[in-house]
Amino acid sequence: MESLVEWLMDSDPAIRWQVMRDLIGAPEAEVAAERSRVAEEGWGARLLGLQADDGRWGGGAYSPKWISTTYTLLLLRHLGIDPTHPAMTGATDRVRRQVAMGGKDRPYFTYVNEMCIASMVLALGAYFLDDPDDLPQPELLLANQRADGGWNCDVGSDRSSFHTTILALEGLLEYERAVGGASELEYARHRAHEYLLDRRLMYSLRTGELVNRRWLLMSFPPRWFYDVLRALDYFCAAGMDPDPRANEAVSVVEAKWRKDGRWPLQNRHPGREHFEMEEGPGKPSRWNTLRALRVLAWSRGPKSLLWVGNGVAGAIPDPQNG
Repeated sequence: MESLVEWLMDSDPAIRWQVMRDLIGAPEAEVAAERSRVAEEGWGARLLGLQADDGRWGGGAYSPKWISTTYTLLLLRHLGIDPTHPAMTGATDRVRRQVAMGGKDRPYFTYVNEMCIASMVLALGAYFLDDPDDLPQPELLLANQRADGGWNCDVGSDRSSFHTTILALEGLLEYERAVGGASELEYARHRAHEYLLDRRLMYSLRTGELVNRRWLLMSFPPRWFYDVLRALDYFCAAGMDPDPRANEAVSVVEAKWRKDGRWPLQNRHPGREHFEMEEGPGKPSRWNTLRALRVLAWSRGPKSLLWVGNGVAGAIPDPQNG
């Protein structure tokens, strides 16, 4: 039987380099070499090749979904494309010089109008730009954090949105990685962590009821939508210690673990796509399997993945037994 690692590695460089880094602990030089291929072949190269001469993808800065400049850059970030690769720096420079958003004369990376989009642009600017220090979005987010610790695209609301909060957290984390931590940003993220954890990542604090059943589905790419796996993958990326308030959410992910060791794609957010990276809902998903295994390693400890790293030549175990 094909091992889980063999199945994951029989894929695009975007999957392979993250498996090498996160699951099997390959040497850094080998991981970097594989990562560099994202811009040169496969999904990453295809996306770069679709950028128009005016710097945009899909004919727009934010729409149409999901082929616009914003959502294409978000996808390239999910692929983990090396932002310093010459092919990517050229694409980034075209966006910086030629694409406007939030006003005819407003450069794309300075967008600060709407909270959700500003959070996305912060994540993109921090990831792709070589000089993200002066991005304006952190100030916007700090000024509009709700009393409950989260954010809402509706600035007039006194309640936060799970969707906006996860976008803001991802943007702030990427910014802190790029420019170094600042106490006020760390504190803002801590407050938002508590917002999510107090609600066990999926429940209403007021009623105790599940807010949205779709949040239990495993989607990729996540686009602007919140879901449980996205939140857990964020906590893993942020290097947080496991918190018992997240245990039920982890159990949701574990319950979807199939006997062949794989996780499915359960949902695609409707919209146009440049191309499909995986088969449709219900089929095994390398993206969701990679992300779920990262979450299990974070929540259960690295030893939970020892069989993954050692199983290149062997069969995967029954997840219910091991």
